Amino acid sequence: MKKALIIINVSKSESLDLAQKIKKFLLGKSIEVDFISFDGFCDNISFDGYDFVVTLGGDGTVLYAARNAVTLGIPVFPLNLGQFGFIASVQPDEWEESLEKFLNNQLPFEERFLIKVDVYRDDKIVYSSLGLNDAVISANTAATTISLLVDYDNSLLCKLNADGVIVSTSTGSTAYSVSAGGPILDTHLDAMVMTPLNSFSLSSRPIVLSTDGLLTIKIEPGRAKELRISVDGQEPAKLFIGDKITITKYDKKVKLISCTREKFYNALRSKLSWSGGPHA
Repeated sequence: MKKALIIINVSKSESLDLAQKIKKFLLGKSIEVDFISFDGFCDNISFDGYDFVVTLGGDGTVLYAARNAVTLGIPVFPLNLGQFGFIASVQPDEWEESLEKFLNNQLPFEERFLIKVDVYRDDKIVYSSLGLNDAVISANTAATTISLLVDYDNSLLCKLNADGVIVSTSTGSTAYSVSAGGPILDTHLDAMVMTPLNSFSLSSRPIVLSTDGLLTIKIEPGRAKELRISVDGQEPAKLFIGDKITITKYDKKVKLISCTREKFYNALRSKLSWSGGPHA
């Protein structure tokens, strides 16, 4: 390990001071350090030349790092300064011990898949993004129904009239999708969840799909004239009638340090008060 990138979430007051402490620690290991600031929306930059990335923030900071690190196979060390920390699982009081173990190849990690999202307009790709959590299609204004034609592996799945739809990864199943009534998936599952938002039909329910197939969503004429897509809540773009969105599993996985199954289920119990019984 020769060079590290530290991503500082500037909305977290403690992140600047902590970044300096981590920099001093890494310089003592003869590891060069660069900083970049993240405010929730940040241009994607190349992580080429770095051996690993440290994120100082919440899960949103990890999402940003993941889509930029995954193409190069760079591991992400996610230090949690947020509220939930389903992905950012290294706590502030354990960063030094955990970072020492990571540098000595003694800290476990998990590989998580991302979704690849492309928007076609007149048979040309006009938008492309990677998402560790989810892709959300909706109208620009709240409580406005949109019409979507959904295919899975070239077979008609449904015609959906709803406020929108969420397509989440197993990692993102505990985010927006679960708040909209979607199921929680074990993070080791290579599966996507399609969760309608306030569907006009009572028969519309979330569905779990294999990542082996291609999910295609076409924007049909409806009440809404202005629509949008957002990937991981950070990559927004406008959509228009006739646009076709394809969602599939990206061919590389991101390495998340210290993100284990045990920590995931601990977060379910402590963050969401999930117990599987009447005492939640």
